[in-house]
Amino acid sequence: MPFFPVLFHRRLVALLAILLAQPVFSAVQPSPGASLSDEEIIRQYKERCEYILNQTIETTDPNDLSTGSLFQVAVNLHKGTNIEWARKRLVFDNQPPSGNMFWVLPMVLLMQVAKDIEEETGQSLLTNDDWAFIRTLWRTYFPYRGDTENHWIMYYVSLYLAAEMFPEDGPERWYNGKSSAENMAEAREYIEDWIKITTSYGQGEYDSPNYIGEYTRPMALLAGWANDPVLRQKGKMMMDYLLLDFAVENLNGIYGGAHSRVYPRYLVQPSLTASAAHGWLFFNQGEYLANSSNILIALSGYTPPPILLRIAQDRDNPYIHRELKRTRWRLRNVGETAFEIDGKSTIPVYKYSYVHQDYILGSSQGGLLQPIQQQTWSLIWYEPKPAGISNTMFGIQPYSSPFEGTMYFGENWDTVTDLISRSKVDYDSEDKLEGGSPYEQIFQHKAALIALYDIPEGTRFPLIHTFFSRDLKNREENASGWIFAQGGPAYIAYRPLAPGEWKPVDWTGLLKSGAGNYFSATLSPTSGFEPLAGGSESYVSYELQNGYIVQIASVKDYDSYEDFKNAVVALPLEFSLTPTPSVTFTDLEGTELSAQYGKAPSINGKEVDYSTWKLFDGPFAQAEKESESLEMIYGQERYFLDFKNARIETSILPTK
Repeated sequence: MPFFPVLFHRRLVALLAILLAQPVFSAVQPSPGASLSDEEIIRQYKERCEYILNQTIETTDPNDLSTGSLFQVAVNLHKGTNIEWARKRLVFDNQPPSGNMFWVLPMVLLMQVAKDIEEETGQSLLTNDDWAFIRTLWRTYFPYRGDTENHWIMYYVSLYLAAEMFPEDGPERWYNGKSSAENMAEAREYIEDWIKITTSYGQGEYDSPNYIGEYTRPMALLAGWANDPVLRQKGKMMMDYLLLDFAVENLNGIYGGAHSRVYPRYLVQPSLTASAAHGWLFFNQGEYLANSSNILIALSGYTPPPILLRIAQDRDNPYIHRELKRTRWRLRNVGETAFEIDGKSTIPVYKYSYVHQDYILGSSQGGLLQPIQQQTWSLIWYEPKPAGISNTMFGIQPYSSPFEGTMYFGENWDTVTDLISRSKVDYDSEDKLEGGSPYEQIFQHKAALIALYDIPEGTRFPLIHTFFSRDLKNREENASGWIFAQGGPAYIAYRPLAPGEWKPVDWTGLLKSGAGNYFSATLSPTSGFEPLAGGSESYVSYELQNGYIVQIASVKDYDSYEDFKNAVVALPLEFSLTPTPSVTFTDLEGTELSAQYGKAPSINGKEVDYSTWKLFDGPFAQAEKESESLEMIYGQERYFLDFKNARIETSILPTK
């Protein structure tokens, strides 16, 4: 007789009756979070979790052992479906095992789901032979722990939970020759150190639309399955923390602002990112997108606090949001602004975002803040259904040098650029779309941004270029020198400070060729260069002393496009490119902004003091540097995370 256990995770049992009473899931337009009760927000979230699991089952082909991830195997075990396929796929997928830190995480998920079933039902879907196979893998396969922040946290959380399942095992049972106790101690030390550094100084791999899932996955694992109550609590708290970091710079599920790491495909179509998939799950925004991180989270039982959805959906009033992050650890060429954390060098990253219901303009200060895939500034505009739309604008100085490579990697000067380019194939290309530059300086105040460049003679790619999406409307080069366009509900004004020319985004042909699968049409019919970026153009300037001004406004603030253009043309503007670029510009609100390359900018004559920036500083979030805490704010509602004491405190302030 087939075995069909009740496989709802023990952390979902309390909501089983509610879920069963609901109709089949159908996508709906997000409702304002402020009008929903906590119970309704949670109910809808659990409904979306269940939809993810059901969609994963629907995409399982039980007659094909050649496809299906370990995440998919875990869901089928959880649901009690396609059990024979799941058991065989587990073995087939590990002949031999591969993926290193990307292997340990789904393997631990699968093991924990199988263990849950045994504990809840007293019966096992995995046989003794299956478990013996899994234990042999942990003994014989040596997964590399990686070389980035996301690699290490995935590796150590997974190692901790695997060892916690077999706490008495000696070193002979593990690939690294350490006992379970030793593995747990080493992993715990790293996890708690990472949490302390992140909540004191910010992430080094900060605010990545691509890699957010590589952090929410391990935190959801801790929140869902750690036996140790402190680590379980901290995992849940860090999930809340990471999601708040996204929520405050989110527009209909799209991550705005400056980012540490973004791949080209996602730069030009932000709706394809992992963060967009999270936006749908956590904030009921955007559109459903299959995503392995969401699968794990749906299985874990993690439930976000309702305040997060309210913050993410509330764009009634525009606001300024500031953040303090840090760079990846610097090995060499650390620079004058470097400081040390536990003997490792880094520098501060000052993030500034202006969040409006029609757009987000966000930036960092410029410089080499993250190797290879940095996005120093970006504009995104609101689209009700953003899939397939390039609703973004950004600029870059395409820097490529062993100076950057040896700053962040241990390789030699003569070989580091070649080694980087073997993996990130567009790194050494003049038309690449991502990367930082030591010759770039960015200053932003609300909806206005000033970018200045002072590029030395002999620089490998002595140019700057700005991405103009094919989805911009009414692009016009005005006789005043301003370039105007409209992105959805946002008017855009762009003032180059030096002459330039229009080029196709892919003027070297690298991206169109696939660029190491960054734009490969083999991934899906919509992932090739033409569907993603064909028709978009770059404004390219080869002057060494250079810069531009960006001014954004909402369409609804002007009677017509002509009125907006006339208002911008009339704005006071003075600039000089020699001996170093400088600008004095009065924005549409009448604020005088001054910037000179190499010096601190000023607002109405007052110099900007970056040394006073907090870890989070905005209407929805407050956190002091080195505080190991975060306060979420929505109206009278407060949600406080205290990482020093692994404590969550909620409160409602009295109405004045």
